[in-house]
Amino acid sequence: MGGGAELRPVTARPGPGLRVARLVTELTAPAVLVSLLMVAVSWHSSRSAGHGLVWGLLATLFVTGIPFAYIVGGVRRGRLTDHHIGRREQRRVPLLVGLGSVAAGLALLAVLGAPRPLLALAVAGLVGLVVAVSVSHWWKMSIHSAVAAGTLIILVLTFGTHLLVTAPLLGVVGWSRVRLRDHTVPQVLAGGVLGALIAGVVFGLLR
Repeated sequence: MGGGAELRPVTARPGPGLRVARLVTELTAPAVLVSLLMVAVSWHSSRSAGHGLVWGLLATLFVTGIPFAYIVGGVRRGRLTDHHIGRREQRRVPLLVGLGSVAAGLALLAVLGAPRPLLALAVAGLVGLVVAVSVSHWWKMSIHSAVAAGTLIILVLTFGTHLLVTAPLLGVVGWSRVRLRDHTVPQVLAGGVLGALIAGVVFGLLR
């Protein structure tokens, strides 16, 4: 698993599954899942739908909005290859920007008195980013899989165990990343395990 043993993925072979894999990868991008999760948890934990939407949008601005804007700007300027940051060596700075933005957002939400589950979700995201920054220094763990697994765990803890029926979708996310040759199977599995563990422990304890 050392950085020296990492193989640079080659272009994905064409086939009927390629377009499906690309669609799955875009629909389950971390920015998409986290934004929806922020709004869902905020709505569930607020005293009214209006308050929930406001809290959710404010959290989304710092947790996904600002970091994603930085990534898009990096792609346009040629500093980053794509908005999924396919090259491991390009991930460190965007992840650090995300870390700073989430930390600032968490502080603001705490001062303004945001619902406790939303704060717990932001803390879980902060811990996840710290882990991602650390791991990305030497290995390209799948952040798609980490966020997808963490999202499932948080939804189950928030809305109930019946949502476990959606667990097979994690396999679809992992398949899309491997099919596009953006990750290996171990990188997908490691991301899923770490994402689920962080979500279960951090969000589970703080919510």
